[in-house]
Order: sequence, then structure tokens, then C-alpha cells
Amino acid sequence: MEPISYLTEAARVVQTLQEEGSRIRAVAEKAAETIASGRWVRLFGSGHSVLPVQDTFPRYGGYVGFYPIMDPRLMWTTVSGPGGAEELLWLERQENYIGKVFLRHNEWDARDMLIVVSHGGQNAAPVEMALAAKEAGLFVVAVTSEQNHKEKPAIHSSGKKIGDIADITIFNGVSSEDAVISVPGVSGKVGGVSTLAAIAIMQAIVSETAIDLARRGHHVQPFAAPNVEGVSPRNNEEVYEEFRRRLRRA
Repeated sequence: MEPISYLTEAARVVQTLQEEGSRIRAVAEKAAETIASGRWVRLFGSGHSVLPVQDTFPRYGGYVGFYPIMDPRLMWTTVSGPGGAEELLWLERQENYIGKVFLRHNEWDARDMLIVVSHGGQNAAPVEMALAAKEAGLFVVAVTSEQNHKEKPAIHSSGKKIGDIADITIFNGVSSEDAVISVPGVSGKVGGVSTLAAIAIMQAIVSETAIDLARRGHHVQPFAAPNVEGVSPRNNEEVYEEFRRRLRRA
């Protein structure tokens, strides 16, 4: 049977992420240090890049220490109209929305760190989030496309892309085009892989961080499916309670 083209390409992209292993482990080491000290690994993405953030915490296999920063105006709930993709794409490119409006309710702490996910790495929303965190003294990590970072021009007035701001940049192994499958008679490719790659990177960070924390004597309590043998019926309630306790302490 002929292999499914998209699955072949997706597997190739995920396999290339092993080349980012040293950077992933460096981020995990910093994340473990941050979580063990009672602080937060903050997460941000807009547009489709919010999906890896949502998939990091809270979900089965996730644990307290990761803190998603999400704006419903930079996510979509429909294709067009209120909550639509067209509208969020416009907003995430507008300068000063993040820096001067959205972040007015945010309190940065230099003991935290921030991971910003953006395939393009150029739009105002991720750039201004990274800039604000960096100016506040946080350790900043970027997850982005190497081709976009190295070959595409900056469009923010700062002249920077997220990889220019970050202390560590992890490349997602995906070209700027994102889609990977050519279709006869069709201009442009179909089948995007950047979200899959970013989720794989984030889950690798989550996993390596938990392993590092265990070495430090800090054993995490992950969300778990209720049918997992040996897991307390109150396990997930306890995870939420731990999240709220950390919020109060921090």
C-alpha cells in the first residue's frame, strides 16, 4: 500500500526536531528551575499558534507550572464575523494592541520565563509579547520557523522577529510555506505541519522538564485520564487546587 503523503512528510518534520534536542533540553532545564522555585513557565501564541499553548496545559499529561496567556480576540471561534479568523489575523498584526492594551492587566515577574510560539515570528502580537517579557527581565524562548527567522524581513517597527528577542530559539523544522503536499493542477500546497511540529516541541519540553524536576526531587502531578489504573479519583481536582495555590503564592 502506498504511504499517505502527508503522514510521510509529517513524520519527516517531527524526526528533524531531534536536531533541536540540545535547545529543547536547555529550555527544559530552565523550566525545571523555574517551576521548582514556585514560579511560572508562561506561554503565548496567537492565531493557530495558540493551539500548542492550549495543548500544553491543562490537558492529560500536563502539570502545574505552565501558565497559558491567551486572548480570545487572538483566537477564532468561527471563520468570519465576530470571533472570526479574518478579524484575529488583522488584530494580531496591529502594533500596540498587545504592548499597550492587552498587557495592562498582566504582572510580569523576572523569576518567571516565557515561551512564545509563532511560525512566522513577525506579527506584532508575538513580537510585542516577547519584547515586554524581555524588558521585564524574563528568560524568553521562541518557537518559530528557521526559514522565516533567517530569510523573511521583520515587519514590526522594532525591526525584530521573536527569534531576535529570545534567549533561546527552537526551530520547528518547517518551511515558511508551512503546507507540504503538492496537488496536481493546484497552485500552492495543502496540509500544514507547523502546528503539529510546535505541539511536538512543547510536549518534548513538558516531558524533559518533568524528568529534570524528578532529578531535583520535585515530582509533578499530571492531569490523568480517569480510567488510568492507580490514579486517585480526585487527581485532576487536586491538580486544579495546586494550580490555584501556586497562583496565590506567586
